[in-house]
Amino acid sequence: MSSIKTVILDKHILFAEGVVEILRSHPHLDLSFSGIYSSALKLKIFLKNTSIDLLIMELALSDADGLQLIPEIKNSFEDVKILVLSSYTDTRFVKKAMQSGADGFISKANSSVELINAIEQVISDRTFVANGLHITPPSGSTPRNEFGGDFNNGTYKDKFLIRKRLTRREQEILNLIIQAKNNKEIASELYISDQTVGVHRKNIMRKLGVKNTINLIKFAIEHELV
Repeated sequence: MSSIKTVILDKHILFAEGVVEILRSHPHLDLSFSGIYSSALKLKIFLKNTSIDLLIMELALSDADGLQLIPEIKNSFEDVKILVLSSYTDTRFVKKAMQSGADGFISKANSSVELINAIEQVISDRTFVANGLHITPPSGSTPRNEFGGDFNNGTYKDKFLIRKRLTRREQEILNLIIQAKNNKEIASELYISDQTVGVHRKNIMRKLGVKNTINLIKFAIEHELV
């Protein structure tokens, strides 16, 4: 059997290099590393000309949403096994990743032994979810919010989590607000009523913990939401 052609996608190159060294030192894994990529764009350019067997990837990337990238890769390269290795382990992230086509999910807080086990399971055509992660919340538990984490009073520092707080329509409207368009202009562009735009605008400000449009624009720019 030929070695498993493997690529790692993670914006933290130093971390990815450490993963490679760990996996190379394991005697029972026959992996050949085709590269480490820090952006989805670089990975997609690489995949146009080269086939791989295994992709180990983070969800939060510098230029893409990993949850959207998973089905994109699966649709184009259905034989590629995808193992998510992420620091984002909220129940909904795990569930969404697996529904989107990921073959396995493991936390960066797990051990190297579990990572090796995950790879062995995935390349053997089995699905894998690491210890401590759940597809459904434990009985009686209630997540703090839709995607985990504390969103109160606008105090959050992770743009990946912030973007996941907003619906797709809210993201569209936020992009237009940043362009200094008023409710009627946004409504005309999106073919909805200006009253509906007003409701979305209020929901966006509530979710992001800001009280007026000026602070909303400032927050969006500072957190690179547009």
